[in-house]
Amino acid sequence: MATPHRTRRPDPVSLEVVELIAEVVARYHADYEEAAAEHALTGAQAKLLGLLSLEPLPMRKLAHRLKCEPSNVTGIVDRLEARGLVERRPDPADRRVKLAAATDEGRRVARDLRESLRFAREPLAALADDERLALRDLLSRMLET
Repeated sequence: MATPHRTRRPDPVSLEVVELIAEVVARYHADYEEAAAEHALTGAQAKLLGLLSLEPLPMRKLAHRLKCEPSNVTGIVDRLEARGLVERRPDPADRRVKLAAATDEGRRVARDLRESLRFAREPLAALADDERLALRDLLSRMLET
C-alpha cells in the first residue's frame, strides 16, 4: 500500500511572506473600496468598470473575471448603464452576443479611481525604481507557477 505523500510545512520566511501578502491584499481592498465609495460606486461596480475601461467584454467573460454569476454582472451593468458609465453594444464578431463597454465618462471615472488609490501611490513611491522593478518581476514570477 502506497504511503500518502506528506506536504512539507512552509518555512518561517515563506509563512511571513504569505502574511505580508495577505496584509498587502487587505490594504489594497480597503483602499479600493474607499476610492469606489468616493465615486458612489460599490467595489464590484468599480472593478467591473476598471475591466471595461481596458476593453469591451461579453457578460459571460465579465462574470468569469469577477468570479461571480452572470446574473450578478447583469445587475451591475444595469446600474452602471443607468449612470451613463457603461453601454451595451452588439459584438461585431457575433451579433447575438452583447458586449458591455465603458463610455467616455466611464473611462474617465475608472482612470480617476486608479489614480486615487493611495495604497498604490504611497508605499510603492517609497521604493526606489530598481526595487519596484524587482518586486514586479518577483510577483510576476510567483504568478507564473
